Parts: sequence; C-alpha cells; structure tokens
Amino acid sequence: MEEIKKVFDESIQGSALILEPSADGKKKLYIESYGCQMNFSDSEIVASILADNGFNTTKNIEEADVVFVNTCSIREKAELTVRNRLKSFNKYKKQKPEMIIGVLGCMAERVKSQLLDEEKLVDIVVGPDAYRDLPNLINQADEGKKAVNVILSKEETYADISPVRLLSNGVTAFISITRGCDNMCTFCVVPFTRGRERSRNPESILNEAKDLFERGYREVTLLGQNVDSYLWYGQEGLKKEYETLTAEEKTKCVNFAQLMEQVALISPLLRVRFSTSHPKDITDEFLHVMAKYDNICNYIHLPFQSGNSRILELMNRGYTSEWYKQRVDAIKRIVPDVALSADIIAGFCSETEEEHQDTLALMEYVKFDYGYMFSYSERPNTLAQRKLKDDVPEDVKKRRLAEIITLQNKHSLERNQGYVGKTFQVLVEGVSKKSADELQGRTPQNTVAVFPKEHYNIGDYVNIHIHSCTGGTLIGKAV
Repeated sequence: MEEIKKVFDESIQGSALILEPSADGKKKLYIESYGCQMNFSDSEIVASILADNGFNTTKNIEEADVVFVNTCSIREKAELTVRNRLKSFNKYKKQKPEMIIGVLGCMAERVKSQLLDEEKLVDIVVGPDAYRDLPNLINQADEGKKAVNVILSKEETYADISPVRLLSNGVTAFISITRGCDNMCTFCVVPFTRGRERSRNPESILNEAKDLFERGYREVTLLGQNVDSYLWYGQEGLKKEYETLTAEEKTKCVNFAQLMEQVALISPLLRVRFSTSHPKDITDEFLHVMAKYDNICNYIHLPFQSGNSRILELMNRGYTSEWYKQRVDAIKRIVPDVALSADIIAGFCSETEEEHQDTLALMEYVKFDYGYMFSYSERPNTLAQRKLKDDVPEDVKKRRLAEIITLQNKHSLERNQGYVGKTFQVLVEGVSKKSADELQGRTPQNTVAVFPKEHYNIGDYVNIHIHSCTGGTLIGKAV
C-alpha cells in the first residue's frame, strides 16, 4: 500500500475536519493514523464502532477520554514515530489520569508486552481484526486491567460497519474490499500483522459505494493489500483454489474486474480508483474493464520493488523483471493514457551495484509518474530477517536511494511536462494549500492540478487546461 500519514489533530496536520460534532454527555475519542491508506480506513471503522457505543470524535487531545494511535510497522522509522507520539500522549495523561491510551493495528501483536509492561506507554493493545472488541477493552482499562486483543481472524471484513468519514472533504472516500495478504514477500510484515487474505461481500461494497454517491461523494478508492486477487466465492469463509471449485461455485464468484465494473456502473459521475495492484495478479480482463469506463481513473500503483530478477526472487515477489515489463507493456497498450507509480526498495539483502543499476534501468524503461522510495529496513519476524543477511552498508543504501529519488524526480517532471498543453477533467477536492484564491483536484491520472477558484466549488467536475507545471503539480485554468 501507498504510505501516507493522516493525523486527526489541528496542531499537527493544520486542517483537521471532524464529521461527528462533540456532544455534551458523551465520551470523546481522539485518534491518529499512520502508514497506509488501509490504516486510515480502519480508523474510520474504529470511530464508527465507538460512535455506536457513546463516543464522539474530537480534534483536541486535551478533552479526549480515549486516545488511540493506529500504527504502522512497515519500516523502523514509522515505529519510532509512533513511540514518540505515545510518549507525548502520556504527558496529557499526567494531567488527566483517567485518560485511556491505546495502540491499534499493525504494531499491536509484535510490541504488546513492551508497550504495556516494560515501557508502560499504553492501557490497550488491539490488533486489526479485533476492533469490535474495543468497547469491552475500554471497560477493562477503566477498571485498571490490562486490555489486549490481538487475535487474527480468517473471516473478519467489517462488511456490516458503515465507517465514520474522518477528515472527510465530502467528495472522496476509501472503501476496503479485502483484508490481510497471502503473498508472503520476505521483507513484509503485513501477513503477520493483518493475517490471511479474505475478500469482502461484493453486495456490501456496492451498497457502501451507492450510499456514498447518494450522500454527495464523487470518488471512491477501493482498498486492499492486493486488490487484483479480490475474489468472492459466494459465501463468507469459503476460500479455495479457483481451479478446484465446482461449475456451480464458479458461477457465484466475483473477481476484481467484475467488481470494478459493478462499481463503475453505479453512476458515470462516480470516479473509481483502486490501490494496491500486484504485478503477478493484474489481468488483461481487468485492464479492458478499466479502458471501457471513463469513470475508472487511468492510474495504477504497481510496486516493482527491484528491477533485478535475483533480488525479486529473494523478495518472493512471484515475478521477474521481464514479467513486470511485459505487464507494463500490456497496461500501456490497453489503457494508453495510463499513469503509473511504484514502490521501490534500495539496498535489499545482498543487492550488488549491478543489480541496483537494473532498478534504475527499469525506471528508465517505464518512466513512472511518481514513486514511493525507501532504503531497506529489516523488520522483526519477517522471512528476510530470519533467513537473509541485511548486509548492504547503510551509507550504500542511502546513496542508492538518493540515485533512485533523483531519477524519479526527473521522470516526474518529464511526465508532468508531457501534460502541459492538454485539458483534463478534474474533480475539485479542496482549496489550494498555497492560496485561498485557488482550488485543487486530481486528474484521472492522479496528478494534482491547481487553478483559479472563479465560481467553482468543492465537488465540481471542471475541465482544466494545463499551461505549466512543477515536478509534483499541474497548473492550469478552467475552460
């Protein structure tokens, strides 16, 4: 998943919006979310569960009764950030001893004993499949007991819960379609922190998307660790190899291409995005659906991680560099106006200088619109940590990462320069960060465009002619 940070706090983010107003007589929940879009989506589920149990959200930590941080374990830096935030939360707890502090999500299982017993930073630890147990755990913490539930589930999808749209602009929203992951990439903690992959009932997904559209939302992003492997088998808990299903069972299946088509058909005014795709699973069937519907945005986040096939095998990615290039060729052939982004890891175990050059060469081959680039960070309990040696020196990792970033910045500018002189339909998402006289939104290719406000409003579709750009932003005017 793409790494982002969402913080529901004006003092940190600067523009927090709380959908549910505070109400007298109700307990107040303050929540911060770090990491991927799935964590942000999970925070909305948590807010909904607690709203049904007498809580309102607040952007002021000082008035909160319960404070949660939804955590990310994908890199060491993310965990350090969370620990520092927990320490700052405990300063407020000294002034308000009855305040409950909890950790949600991906760090929960791995560091529960440290946070609860050794460092005494939290009162509650909850894994991503145990959010329904939060009201009970809060009651336990109120009684002075340690409150822990990190049990992973093979069935939980939260399909029946309508998320509270935290920090909502009223225009765009996330919809989770799968949970967990079966890919077992050697560098990744997700299978251990989020459990096995399971797909959500398509009917519940469509109902959520329809409800959002009827409430005025104009864009939904379908979320999963690997959206391309979405497959609904016709009933909860059934998970078999597709080839082993009976003919009758197969008629009840819904794959990702079919799901996307059904969401796109809700309305041509509802834009549809998705994240994240996997190179070994993205199909031509899906690409043809993408090309068929104008409201499915022409943007694919397709992580490749390394441009060298030996390193990809060590990562257990399930494809070669050549396979990735062939998939990119198919994408560009079927969806000609597509924009691509990627995740890239510099300095994975035993990576040589020549193999690093293969990564740069693949970047030159594709020319991504943008990328999420990191040096390798060994994570505890992953297969790489147990079986491979993290033997690339830190200074080499940093230098290789710098080379990757420099090349990507070059490509991002080139791609944006290629958009200059063209006109794109932009969905207005908000006011520009730099000027109240300008609005901003994204093109179908997911590039941010900024333009004079004139008489347009948030939620409008506006045709914008692009006259200039930076490496990260298109600048234009409504036509």
